[in-house]
Amino acid sequence: MNMGILGTALFFLLFVLSVVLHELAHGYAAYYSGDRTPKYQGRLTLNPLHHVDPVGTILLPLLMRIAGSPVVFGWAKPVPINPYNLSSMGFFFVSIAGVATNFVLTIVFALLYRLYPATVFVYVALANFVLMAFNLIPLPPLDGSKVLLSFFPFETRMRVMSYDQYGFILLFVLMGFGFFTGYFNLAYNLFIRVFSAVLAI
Repeated sequence: MNMGILGTALFFLLFVLSVVLHELAHGYAAYYSGDRTPKYQGRLTLNPLHHVDPVGTILLPLLMRIAGSPVVFGWAKPVPINPYNLSSMGFFFVSIAGVATNFVLTIVFALLYRLYPATVFVYVALANFVLMAFNLIPLPPLDGSKVLLSFFPFETRMRVMSYDQYGFILLFVLMGFGFFTGYFNLAYNLFIRVFSAVLAI
């Protein structure tokens, strides 16, 4: 599907909004769970300048789009939290908030496509679903690892999180070898089912 120049520009605006909302969800979940760190760091705002990561939010998605990739994903600057201020339930709530937001946005853009069938809404819905699937991979520092860690003792949680800085290296090595190909194919097929179900409402 071809979106054209205006459609592509709108896609990137909505994509940036999606990753910002993902991080904002983490921030508010932390705030309402007792951790004021995101507020003190100025991250409880929709201003993209407070969230945008030059590589993950702009460069990588742009290169993927130029390369003709059928899907686009990326990330914003992680919202800082202080695990010492969070209970296990609070940590779970913070960890799941971002991916839950991406799922809700998938439904929202599917509904927008139903009301106004513009191709860009399909791409943004898919991008949000891929963001959700990507972040649910249970490797640090992704949200999926944090969701699992919320069920472990605090000491175990902190020990595993100390490896967060190395997680992306392992993640992209595994992706480079096609380790997650089946997983993302499954995610794409699930997206088709979800999108079709919304259209059938």
